[in-house]
Amino acid sequence: MTDRLPRTPRSDARDNRERILDAARAVFAAAGLTAPIREIARRAGVGPATLYQHFPTKESLVTEAFADQMRACQVIVDEGLADPDPWHGLRRVIEQICELHARDRGFTAAFMSTFPNAIDFAVVRERSLSSVAELTRRAREAGTLRPDVVVDDVILVFMANSGIHVGSPAARIAASRRFAALAIQALQATPNPTPLPPVPRLAPVPLL
Repeated sequence: MTDRLPRTPRSDARDNRERILDAARAVFAAAGLTAPIREIARRAGVGPATLYQHFPTKESLVTEAFADQMRACQVIVDEGLADPDPWHGLRRVIEQICELHARDRGFTAAFMSTFPNAIDFAVVRERSLSSVAELTRRAREAGTLRPDVVVDDVILVFMANSGIHVGSPAARIAASRRFAALAIQALQATPNPTPLPPVPRLAPVPLL
């Protein structure tokens, strides 16, 4: 038989689910978690009812859409914690997490948010933060991190990094890299200035 077999409902459902997830990642990356569900459905080419059949809540959609990013975040932290030099490990974690967040505004918002019903998401996030706290402690005890720095300061770096809003993704990543380099030098126990990444082209921001 040369005719193609008709697509099964199960196959159509899988395709719809993948289109919804792809659309959600794109929309959340551009507009953050406040993006309306209807816009995601429109971009996926499905109706809101179809979207809700797969993802009953925005929380469930966000959790599934950013599952890969959460796993990548955990890998970065695990590798940093495994580094025999805790300062080097902490520095890599800050650099890579900042860049991961700069590449995707939606993931940044999701990582910083509290989703009480998204158990898996919350568990991974808490595990990551616990590992960063342990890495911070090791670097401080090794004398390479300022003695007054605590894990909340590292989280503050991530929060400040999430506030970088510039015109293009490339400029946002460049700005994030420079910001991370500045933050790392500020956290180091013994100042050891190293060349900073290139200055990104940023739009002027009014100071008052």
